[in-house]
Amino acid sequence: MNTLHTSPHTNFTNSVTRMMLLVIAAMIPAMIAYVWFFGWGILINAVLCIATALSCEIAMLKLRHRPVMPFITDFSALVTALLIAFALPPILPWWLPVLATSFAIIIAKHLYGGLGYNPFNPAMAGYVVLLIAFPKQMTAWLPANSNQPFTMTFTENLRYNFFGELPSNTSYDLLTQATPLDVVEVQTGLGLSIEQIESSFTQFSGYFGVGWDWVSLMFLLGGLFLISKRVITWQIPVAMIATLAVLSSIAYLLDQQTNPDPLFHVLGGATMIGAFFIATDPITASTTPRGRIYYGIGIGVITYVIRTWGNYPDGVAFGVLLMNIAVPTIDYYSQPKVFGHANKDMD
Repeated sequence: MNTLHTSPHTNFTNSVTRMMLLVIAAMIPAMIAYVWFFGWGILINAVLCIATALSCEIAMLKLRHRPVMPFITDFSALVTALLIAFALPPILPWWLPVLATSFAIIIAKHLYGGLGYNPFNPAMAGYVVLLIAFPKQMTAWLPANSNQPFTMTFTENLRYNFFGELPSNTSYDLLTQATPLDVVEVQTGLGLSIEQIESSFTQFSGYFGVGWDWVSLMFLLGGLFLISKRVITWQIPVAMIATLAVLSSIAYLLDQQTNPDPLFHVLGGATMIGAFFIATDPITASTTPRGRIYYGIGIGVITYVIRTWGNYPDGVAFGVLLMNIAVPTIDYYSQPKVFGHANKDMD
């Protein structure tokens, strides 16, 4: 005989742990693409970030006299660590990933009361600290799927991260290069046209041969997976990407010699990981349906402005943090109408 239990009868299986595990699973294709195109550095950074995140999480929970296991097993610290690792260049001194992750967990998360109380995205807060303080190290990447005369094995990458030792017969400047976004910003500022940049910078031309685009496509695939699992909603990613595409299309139509085409912005930099994995953070993002659209539009506008006229090649992190500030106001003015509430005109 079936037993009828008391209400509610809805079978709600979602939880923080389940959501975080699905987010981690959605990152796996992009992780594989990163290793394929940029080498083993992403894995080294990921291990450093994860170890630091878990250590800081446990330490802060103990200092705040909170139980460790319920919070450490929700995997939110692990997701923060992986997002930071994705944002960092593959060759970086070991203490920089540790510094970024420590700031993210201790200052941006626990200083405000822990998960659910932090107003700013912790991963982006930690990343921006490094970007402002160490711009040279944060903008130097290995060439994608390198055609350069020097490549780094796992051991060589590890030796540089921990001991600062480069392979013989090479140097830091010879081994690394700027990202496509950085190249376009600097070279157009010097008066070069997009056509001239394409002819001189081999990693810029060819949307599906440069490596960055494949990584972005893997983040897109993971993001669609998260939407299908209802971990995130469509409003923020669509609003952010569409805004970036519209603004870059207008600029491209006005002047094709100084503005790259829209695909360069959509598939370049941190657009896809920002749209699907960072901006959609349920704690720091807008929570109302209309508010999510405004929030995504705001990030897209700020990202384009910084990429075009700012001093940093990519503006996704700044866009997310600045719009985090606006979330309470956005949610206040975008509340849906309450069902059954009478209009004032009808009173």
